[in-house]
Amino acid sequence: MLSNNLDMLKRAYKEGFAIPAINTQGGNYDIIWACCRAAQEMRSPMILAHYVSTGAFSGNDWFVNVAKWCADKVDVPVSVHLDHGDGFPICMEALRLGFTSVMIDGSTRPIEENAAMTNEVLKVAKYFDVPVEAEIGELFRLDNGVPMENKNIVDPQEVRDFLKLCTPDTLAIGIGNAHGYYKGKPDIHLEVLEAVKETTDIPLVLHGCTGMEEEVIRKAIRLGVSKINFGTEIRYKYVQYYEEGLKNLDHQGHSWKLSMYASDILVEDVKNIIRLSGSAGTV
Repeated sequence: MLSNNLDMLKRAYKEGFAIPAINTQGGNYDIIWACCRAAQEMRSPMILAHYVSTGAFSGNDWFVNVAKWCADKVDVPVSVHLDHGDGFPICMEALRLGFTSVMIDGSTRPIEENAAMTNEVLKVAKYFDVPVEAEIGELFRLDNGVPMENKNIVDPQEVRDFLKLCTPDTLAIGIGNAHGYYKGKPDIHLEVLEAVKETTDIPLVLHGCTGMEEEVIRKAIRLGVSKINFGTEIRYKYVQYYEEGLKNLDHQGHSWKLSMYASDILVEDVKNIIRLSGSAGTV
């Protein structure tokens, strides 16, 4: 069922679990439906996340409609989330289209400007009953698994300063995490989470979970992370399963057979993420 998941995120923070947020590659039905089926089987909430860049092929409106359709086929809470919205206009478009959760990412900007952008979005989003995620500590992307510089380990004092200026519903903070596959062991600074938790009870968000050690993710959840984001792992596995179907199935040129094959296997990967999050059996 379609939800904004805010109450579940607050509950996750209090009870020590997290809600998985899976990037759906611009509205890919196979991935979205695998996420919803896994959530239904595991009795877990689910967040279907959308990058605008991956929506360029099919359109942001396509993603929302497919995500809503799938969410309405299950009876666990499923939210439709704009990930890394980089300005007021795209967040407003998301609200008009029916997203039930938005992220305004001003992490590349000075704290005062970031907070001002966040407040702009918060002011409008509350009328749509849509929670807002903000970010402080720019999340870098990896180049063949290697970051150019580890600039996203935020100073807890900066988080405190940011939260004096705005009050988002959830907050992503940089602790050495990154988008993409890590090369070697990522240097994740859990002590930053610990320091932040001492000064706020806002549910925290951990981006770039693909490739992190599972125990690190579990510790992060115990330190207040209530939403864990996976994208790279899911998209690569989906392509892998599709390739396997091409090689091994008697598909006779039917793309739906390949889609069903890939989606069915992907359900198990999403269920593993749900187990890691601790959200199984919470609804």
